[in-house]
Amino acid sequence: MTDTVRPKAQLVAADLRQVFGQRLRSVVAYGPQLDGHADATLTCLALVTTLTVEDLEACAKRAAAWRREDIATPLILPEDEFLRSLDAFPLEYGEIIRAHRNIYGDDPFTDVTITRDDLRRACETQVKSHLVHLREGFIEAEGKPAAIADLVAASAPAFAALLRNVARLSGVDISERTEATLQGARAAQLPDGIVTQILALERPTELRSTDPARLFPEYVAAVEQLARTVDQWRT
Repeated sequence: MTDTVRPKAQLVAADLRQVFGQRLRSVVAYGPQLDGHADATLTCLALVTTLTVEDLEACAKRAAAWRREDIATPLILPEDEFLRSLDAFPLEYGEIIRAHRNIYGDDPFTDVTITRDDLRRACETQVKSHLVHLREGFIEAEGKPAAIADLVAASAPAFAALLRNVARLSGVDISERTEATLQGARAAQLPDGIVTQILALERPTELRSTDPARLFPEYVAAVEQLARTVDQWRT
């Protein structure tokens, strides 16, 4: 965690301690900030023993101050609700577990396990939804190169997340974002060239060396391969 991120995360923890007192069990920072995206909004997860409407009202009074500091509204969950939801949100919680930093309290993920079956089902839903989105988006683009390029570029972060989820499905436990993403591509035996070019589109500030529209045929073929891999996965 960078020196600029930690004070913001500690501000969130301090605010939540004022709201919840001893009911605050833990606060962790997660997301793009921890993966080297310094300009990304800070995201945090807080686990509490109980969560009331009065707590929500107290947090609402701090929302404007958090936005001014480029801090997203914290994800606040009762601890038992979080544990019971692991099967419902294995991808979302798995991404938090992959790369997080403790800000307050004990590490909430020490004894947390996401089952491989839950992960596989969620991966299948995600990758097939991504494939449908690409196909429908291509049709809606009406053959216009600029619209196709926007579709490909906008979908790059979701594709990268898919690959990290497949990496976890294959048993890879790497917190470093880029390597985890590449490991997922290797597990699905995707061509290195198209993966590298799509992942380069994750950073919109970088100059594009390739027209994203020209990548579409190879890109959709790679996602189809990814869908087949997940569909045929056996734990």
